[in-house]
Amino acid sequence: MKIEIKNIEKSKAAYVSVTGPYDQIPEILEEVVGYVIKENLQITEPPYGVYINSPMDVPPEELQYEMGITFIGDANGEGRVKIKEILAHQAVSTVYKGPYGQAAQIYQALIEYADENSYNIVGPVKEIYMNNPMEVSEDELLTEVQFPVMKK
Repeated sequence: MKIEIKNIEKSKAAYVSVTGPYDQIPEILEEVVGYVIKENLQITEPPYGVYINSPMDVPPEELQYEMGITFIGDANGEGRVKIKEILAHQAVSTVYKGPYGQAAQIYQALIEYADENSYNIVGPVKEIYMNNPMEVSEDELLTEVQFPVMKK
């Protein structure tokens, strides 16, 4: 597994913030991606999820997360879909291959890598879903996992 510190460029994202169980993720992603397509915006990377808390710490109805997709273009959001600017930053990153539910097993390796290389984790984990679970098997799913970091 290759772990690296990446420079993440400034971008705009369409997103939905959620409190509740993860079983809502497919419909939320469909809503966000549908909005971006309807608005004729240029998608710049695959859909992502930012996970604020953990199912190991809170019950499913208290999980907090954001599902979104980055784009180029002008948009104001609609309904639950909001628009935000993501500032340029650095992230400790790796790509995980396998079922989505098991990607969390590499979080600790990323945290240790950041610490060993004099970086502090400064925000919640982001998972970028690089291929489509409707097109590949669970074992072939690719997820880029990132934690935002700052030099100590």
